[in-house]
Amino acid sequence: MNQNELLALWRREEREPMAGWDFSYLAGRMVQDELPWDYIARAMQLMANAQSALDMDTGGGERLLDMRARWPARMVATEEYPPNLALATERLAPLGVEVRDVRITDEDPLPFDDADFDLVLNRHSAFNAAEVARILAPGGTFLTQQVHGMWSWDLMAYFDAKPQWPNATPEQYVPRLQGAGLEIVDVQQWDGTFGFTDVGAVVYYLKAVPWEVPNFSVETHQDGLFALQERLEMTGDLSFYAGYYTIEACKPVG
Repeated sequence: MNQNELLALWRREEREPMAGWDFSYLAGRMVQDELPWDYIARAMQLMANAQSALDMDTGGGERLLDMRARWPARMVATEEYPPNLALATERLAPLGVEVRDVRITDEDPLPFDDADFDLVLNRHSAFNAAEVARILAPGGTFLTQQVHGMWSWDLMAYFDAKPQWPNATPEQYVPRLQGAGLEIVDVQQWDGTFGFTDVGAVVYYLKAVPWEVPNFSVETHQDGLFALQERLEMTGDLSFYAGYYTIEACKPVG
C-alpha cells in the first residue's frame, strides 16, 4: 500500500467504536504472552467463601460476568466512565448487581461502610489502600491485578510519549497495603511482551487507551505510525514490553 492508502485504512480503524473494556475487535491482531496465574479463577475461588463482594472499576462488567457462577449473595460493582457505567448497569443490574458511580483513585474515599465486604476485587484500577482495608470485613481478602507502570514504554516512544505512572509496581503498593494493616498473602510479577499484526490494530488500541499517548490521532501522529509500518515491513515484528503483577492481601481477624 502507498501512504495515502495506509492513512485511509488507519482512519477507518480510528473510527471503530469500542464498548466497555472489550478488545474482541482485535482478536487475532493483538496478541500477548500467557500469564502464569489466572486472576479470574482465583477471584472465583475467593467468592466461594464470601457473602459480599465489590468489583472496583468494573468497566462494562465483562470480567465480572465471567465470574457469575460464583457471585456471592451481595455483589457490588463500581464504574466512573459514563459509557462504561451505562453498559455495566444495563448488563449487571438486571442480574441483581448493585452498580455504583464511584470515582476510584489512590486517594479518594470509598462510599461504603466499615467492614462492608468479605472480598474486594480490583483488576487494572487504582485503589486507596487505607480505604480498601477499612471496607474489608475481618478475615476478608483484597485481590488485585495491576498493569506494570512501564507497560508499552517502547511503543510510546514512537510517539514521543512516556509512561505516566512508571512507579506503579509491587514495591509501591505492597508497603501501602501493609501500612493499612493488611497482611500480604501472595505477590507475583510477570514481564513479557504483547504485540500487533498490523499498524491499524495499533491505532485502534491507542484510541482505546488514551493515557498511553495523550491526544493520539492518525492526523497528528503519522510519523510514528509510518515508523511502525516500516519496522513491520522490515522485521515482521510489532512486539512491545508488557508487565503485570498481582497482590493478594487479607485483613486480620481481631
